[in-house]
Amino acid sequence: MQTVSCPGCGAPVTFKSHASVMAVCEFCQAAVIKDAAAVGDLGKMSSVLEDYSPIQINTAGVFEGRPFTVVGRIQLRYAHGMWNEWFLLFNDAGNGWLGDASGQYMVTTESDVDGSVVPFGQIAPAQHYTFSGLRYTVADHRVADCIGGQGELPFRVGQGWQSRTVDLRAGGAFLTLDYSDAELPTAYRGKAVKLEQLQCQLLRDDEQIKASAGRYRGRLDVLDCPSCGGAIKYLPGLATQLVCPACQARLDASGPEATVLAAGERVEGERTTLALGAVGKIGGSDYTIMGVMRRLDDEDSAWTEYLLHNPAAGFKWLVETDEGWSFAEVLDTWPEWNATGGERATLDQASYTKLYDYEARVEFVAGAFNWRVAAGDAVQVYEFERGSTSLAAELSDTELTWTRSTKVAFDQLAAWFGNGTPGAPAQPAKPASAASTSIKFFVWLLLLNAIPLMFNFGRTAIYLLLGGLAIWLPYELGRIKKKDGANDG
Repeated sequence: MQTVSCPGCGAPVTFKSHASVMAVCEFCQAAVIKDAAAVGDLGKMSSVLEDYSPIQINTAGVFEGRPFTVVGRIQLRYAHGMWNEWFLLFNDAGNGWLGDASGQYMVTTESDVDGSVVPFGQIAPAQHYTFSGLRYTVADHRVADCIGGQGELPFRVGQGWQSRTVDLRAGGAFLTLDYSDAELPTAYRGKAVKLEQLQCQLLRDDEQIKASAGRYRGRLDVLDCPSCGGAIKYLPGLATQLVCPACQARLDASGPEATVLAAGERVEGERTTLALGAVGKIGGSDYTIMGVMRRLDDEDSAWTEYLLHNPAAGFKWLVETDEGWSFAEVLDTWPEWNATGGERATLDQASYTKLYDYEARVEFVAGAFNWRVAAGDAVQVYEFERGSTSLAAELSDTELTWTRSTKVAFDQLAAWFGNGTPGAPAQPAKPASAASTSIKFFVWLLLLNAIPLMFNFGRTAIYLLLGGLAIWLPYELGRIKKKDGANDG
């Protein structure tokens, strides 16, 4: 451990890891570089944006039996969103990274890998490469800007520094090839994890988040659209893009203030089965509907997707089609599948059969999302099925994702979101009593007989009608009186 004085303000700056090259002064944001001769000042480093991650500097945990402490982070923004990379110092003096992207986490450490290295510009999602005997699939191919830094870091970063990375997956295994500083990449191997698996201590709770950001994580706030003034509900710090339901303006919400990315035109109110902001209790946890997206396939068949969020469980999806509903989640462990003609996908030793292959394009979008989305966006979708469970691969020019979904009965949906769910079955009517049924039948019988008598017997028909009214009116008046009494109670 080494402590130096910040060249900018004189405050103490501590280097806990011998691998750290620079640190960001927590008092003046100066980027302090450590070298053998002197301590240098690289200039100011942008503060990280408050993104409501539970992780913070000094969070401690355990990965594969190795205790670690979080000592730094960089915040990266790419064309469709942003994410954190937390720098880890292990107790055995090793180091690594904890990727934190929209509730998905990956731990990696620098590692040598055997395999042919491909130039950055030639790699595309869904391609397959073998490294150290393991066949990987390219998940994403990104160029991202560093927008903020905090704590200790193992390399120099600052304004204008870009990250050029390729992420690959093989089942639960994770590999990052980092081309940021050279044509030959640095490899980082690890795996996807759940935060609870890391046995973390010193995570931020809601009170700490409120103190630093002024708002509770997971609370639905309202923003006035800068374009039309309409109200937009969103989750501050978790939603990087907002789409106004009224005018379809797209707003960047990843900074301290929302800025308009693209103006839109006012649209007629879009009615959906579930409303933005609705809260459903699923598996004992409250999920809030953040965003709604309607998509079309090649044959213009439409379906609706609802983005759900729970502070502890992250993001999930509800999908509504003509055939019913399904509940979906993004997979951390990927199936085995060949994108070039593969008719089957294998996950957890279970085989899924390919059903469909089509382009899906966005027709309508509203609400808050953890990535940038707009009407007209299109991806190629590959669907697989095994029993009541489905897998779907969505492929774009820069990313491949996998989701798993299970069917949901409408009764279950109504139970999750309550009787207020639009389109939910009405409460069953109470069965009529035997007496009221008999009276109604007798009245209808008299009326049916009275119709022909009106044309054949003149006055006789009038007497019959009066007799029917004499039977029916006391019953009806009694029923109304009983109903009014119930309402008063």
